Amino acid sequence: MEQISPQTLFTGQQVIWLPECGSTNTEARELLGQNRATEGCTVITDRQTAGRGQRGNQWEAKPGENLTLSVIWRPTFLPATAQFQLNLAVALGVHDWATGLLGPDPALRLKWPNDLFYQDQKLGGILIENTLSGSQIQFSIVGIGLNINQTDFGVPTATSLGLLTGRAYTLAPLATRLLEHLERRYLQLRAGHHQLRTDYLGVLYRHDGDWYPFEAAGQPLQGRIADVNEAGQLVLELASGKTQQFGLQEIKHVLPNSVKL
Repeated sequence: MEQISPQTLFTGQQVIWLPECGSTNTEARELLGQNRATEGCTVITDRQTAGRGQRGNQWEAKPGENLTLSVIWRPTFLPATAQFQLNLAVALGVHDWATGLLGPDPALRLKWPNDLFYQDQKLGGILIENTLSGSQIQFSIVGIGLNINQTDFGVPTATSLGLLTGRAYTLAPLATRLLEHLERRYLQLRAGHHQLRTDYLGVLYRHDGDWYPFEAAGQPLQGRIADVNEAGQLVLELASGKTQQFGLQEIKHVLPNSVKL
């Protein structure tokens, strides 16, 4: 990948580019262990052989066709109980980046907790791994995978910028813009900006008042997304009229093609 020089204070000012690695999150953790990572250090690879996603899923991407990177931040200002606030900032930064490329498209959404979706297909995913020190976050490794030029996928629930626009993209400028958008949202979080959750709910997938199918504890249910609370739980209104809160491992969206993500 070409050299990138984002217009940021610290995010992406130190870039480690690896032609191939198992996982950029793992590489970032090793850099931290060796005390070689500054605030905002970014690890980028062309080929990730053991990428991880939410719920322990594997993230698969064709070499050289997509963006796979990890950013190291030290959000020591955040208590451990507010970890989801970082998810909000990162997810919104990714959504801002995509909006800059696709325009303010209502089909571009964030699927709880932090996948980037276009209509009912996944355009990218985020995996944040936090290390705690007492009651505070010591450091965070923000792993991001975005489908850019890849045009064939093993599942029908994935798409890419190339498929959506019919264009081929140079990756370095996209990585540069992404890092700039991420830092802008991170600085909002650091400044105590309370608009993040409102912005997140405004672009949340299926947060439109309609009823949708979900699966919880192996059982199907119909629900209407009411909120995402401060702890990051999905709040559903059920057919009974009651609301119920669900954590990440407790509920799954059921997509139109019956693939659960």
